[in-house]
Amino acid sequence: MYYTGFADEAADGIAGQTRAIQDLGWSHIELRSVDGKNITDISDDAFKEVVDTLGQAQISVNAFGSTICNWGKSVLEPMDVNLQEAERAIPRMKALGTRYIRIMSFGILHDRDPEDQFFEKRVESVQQIVDMFAAEGLVALHENCANYGGMGWQFTKRLLDHVHGLRLIYDTANSATSLDRSKPKPYPVQTSWEFYKHIKPYIEHVHIKDGIFKGEKPGEVFEDASYVWPGEGDADVRRIVKDLLCSGYDKGFSIEPHMSVVFHDDSVESSVDVRYQTFIEYGRRFSALVEEVKTEIQI
Repeated sequence: MYYTGFADEAADGIAGQTRAIQDLGWSHIELRSVDGKNITDISDDAFKEVVDTLGQAQISVNAFGSTICNWGKSVLEPMDVNLQEAERAIPRMKALGTRYIRIMSFGILHDRDPEDQFFEKRVESVQQIVDMFAAEGLVALHENCANYGGMGWQFTKRLLDHVHGLRLIYDTANSATSLDRSKPKPYPVQTSWEFYKHIKPYIEHVHIKDGIFKGEKPGEVFEDASYVWPGEGDADVRRIVKDLLCSGYDKGFSIEPHMSVVFHDDSVESSVDVRYQTFIEYGRRFSALVEEVKTEIQI
């Protein structure tokens, strides 16, 4: 088991991100953006700086947080932009020795019923992406964010049953802050534990976030939520971590605080120092939570 995190929530530049990981005493980072651009979109010179900086610090990249097929993309649009991003990602993943890349299953079509979401087309498109990475010995992992698979555990399970080779990133707070579209209207809020227990066998990686659902935001991609320290919200973080460790989970826990920076909400921002210190405090609190759980279960 190892700790990692989206250090772009600590700093924009790779030097600051690297320093945050070092300050936590960790040896892994999950790369998403550098200076405001996704790791697949930065220039070759900027990418070389990333490689050199992480190499000098002896920090490994556990995964890329790509935007492939994410909530901002429609299943009804051509696949070109997603295929091109995948093509750019592959050599960069190899250059950094990275096996995993985060993908999604396209944004929810809010003007259509949950059972009328062009499922077959989503499967075909996601399979194409999964196969591209698999052909290069790499693994695309689906995250339960504001996409088809995030509408409820049943939708993620349906994807797993139809997309060969698909594995999962489970984000603890995305369930707790999303409506359950597998239920009749008015949709209730999902529970992280229910989602987790149904997809647990397919989990390859875990994003640690905690939050509290505040209300539905009609017409918005994301629901209204507030984000809190790990273990202090409705995401069942402690319970899920405990169950994973009891089951022998030995892969990554990646922190994604969302407390000072939310990458899908430009209204959430803070000073450079507050961002950095929040990330560090979040990492320390989560690692302390894990140590407490290990003591409870005598690991």
